[in-house]
Amino acid sequence: MAVRSVLIVAALLATQNLSAQAVLPVNDSAAAKSTVRAFHEALVRGDSTAALRLLASDAVILENGDQETREEYSSHHLTADIEFAQAVPPRLRAMQVTVNGDVAWASSTTVTQGTYRGQAINSTGAELMVLSRTATGWEIRSIHWSSRTLRSGR
Repeated sequence: MAVRSVLIVAALLATQNLSAQAVLPVNDSAAAKSTVRAFHEALVRGDSTAALRLLASDAVILENGDQETREEYSSHHLTADIEFAQAVPPRLRAMQVTVNGDVAWASSTTVTQGTYRGQAINSTGAELMVLSRTATGWEIRSIHWSSRTLRSGR
């Protein structure tokens, strides 16, 4: 009887282990990348509601040596970011997404060329976004932007 009990317990444990593996999240870099792209597309469309929906309630935005909460970003820089993205949409050069469990980070570089408010724009940018997986999909927890002006011949 003891051998039979051990076999039953072993079978139950094996079944539970398979069940746990089946519900573990997959390495979902494509969906995380899609969230990053959706944020940028919302800016270009001028859709502040869609852009904010992709930001976690406690998101932090780092830019120009400053730090803003989601609410501060919404009231301070979002409108200007939309206006800029619509005038001179950045051209994505490269994006790399890494997923580790329910956290992902996406790093990308862009080139932005055009005219904004009568000023010639010729810059390269770098972006790092940290995302977390929720029951409804990926959300952006943090954004860090930096850019520099491109010089002629570079």
